[in-house]
Amino acid sequence: MNSSRKTRTSVNLGLLILRVVVGITFVMHGWQKFNEWTISGTTSNFAEMGVPLPEIAAPLAAFTELIGGIALIVGLFSRIAGLLLAVVMTGSIYFVHAPAGFFVSDGGFEFVMILGAAALAIAFAGPGRIALGGALTHRRGVSVFA
Repeated sequence: MNSSRKTRTSVNLGLLILRVVVGITFVMHGWQKFNEWTISGTTSNFAEMGVPLPEIAAPLAAFTELIGGIALIVGLFSRIAGLLLAVVMTGSIYFVHAPAGFFVSDGGFEFVMILGAAALAIAFAGPGRIALGGALTHRRGVSVFA
């Protein structure tokens, strides 16, 4: 295997690992908002935290995390999902976590920033070839599904 092919394989494996781990994390947080906290409870929490329009923001965040996480895991529409998830995490930092400082142990934005940055990196890099979107790439390297 030549070095160019080894590099592409390494990049694709790296993207697969990143997508799956970040996707699982988002799926779990979205699932939690729907099932453990319920949308009603999440809406109440968002209102208490000062999130604007909590009755819209809570289900939108839960849906984006759940569906966006699934999209990352399978690598389908992962660029769009990554961008939307990064936007949700930016809102989470701005409206909730920034006043608490950096560290997650204090309620800070550390964890949310990492998730948002990882989602944005996937949005820029795409899913890689080991993905449904990557497998549907045309010979020219273009995929509407990535």
